[in-house]
Amino acid sequence: MRKEDIRIRDPFILPYDGKYYLYGTGCPNTEDINCGRQFWCYVSEDLEDWSDPICCFNAPADFWGEREFWAPEVHYYNGKFYMLATFMAEGKNRASQALVAEHPWGPFRAFGKPLTPADCMCLDGTLYVEDGIPYLVYCHEWVQIVDGEICVVRLKEDLSESIGDPIVLFRASESGWAEEIYGEDLRGTVTDGPFLVRNGDKLMMFWSSFYKEKYAVGVAISESGNLLGPWKHDCKPIFSEDGGHGMLFQAFDGRLYFSLHRPNDYPNERPCFIEMEIQNGMFSHK
Repeated sequence: MRKEDIRIRDPFILPYDGKYYLYGTGCPNTEDINCGRQFWCYVSEDLEDWSDPICCFNAPADFWGEREFWAPEVHYYNGKFYMLATFMAEGKNRASQALVAEHPWGPFRAFGKPLTPADCMCLDGTLYVEDGIPYLVYCHEWVQIVDGEICVVRLKEDLSESIGDPIVLFRASESGWAEEIYGEDLRGTVTDGPFLVRNGDKLMMFWSSFYKEKYAVGVAISESGNLLGPWKHDCKPIFSEDGGHGMLFQAFDGRLYFSLHRPNDYPNERPCFIEMEIQNGMFSHK
């Protein structure tokens, strides 16, 4: 199937062993992003033609998550493939948890505990390893606290549990570009989809919010070069044309691409891969 035939949000690419694995939010052959308790992946050799969807996680009956299976991303870590994803259940807040598999197409299995605080509405956990220590960087949602936060918590080496208390890295309002959005009886500033990448001695974070009433991606830079920051922000997003929840990956030919869904218009979301370059130590799109 062609890339434009895949309806998906939050597209995450894992390049591995000559193939690209695409994961994201959404169910094949339906417009409903919350249609089941599965995650799916697609496989390609050229980023244009993709396999039929493969069910890579089918939640067992005793798995705590009931709905809102969102934003899976897969990392090769310590010889295994770990999926970080968001789930929700009746009477519980949204939370991020790790799944594990021996192969990038799964089957993934749940283990351990939710990694985000039980009393917090959280989503979009991503893995970052600093000095050999794994951390979960995630969003504390605006729907609970109005001004969305990007937070970090240390993980056990096997990613089964978090250790200690979370630390707030920054709030959406500190960016200088993220704008308030309005929902039913809600008003606040969004943080979505953090993804970290090291560029020389710089540590950069892509993250999403809203700018001029459109979904957008901004870049934050750690002034210390370390995860705890402090973090500073570009005054404008790097992408502002109604696309977001992105990540950076390197193709097998050496080119850099940014993956995001676009537009942010339900149910028209499609994966979009934008070629990137580095100019004066900063990422920009061609």
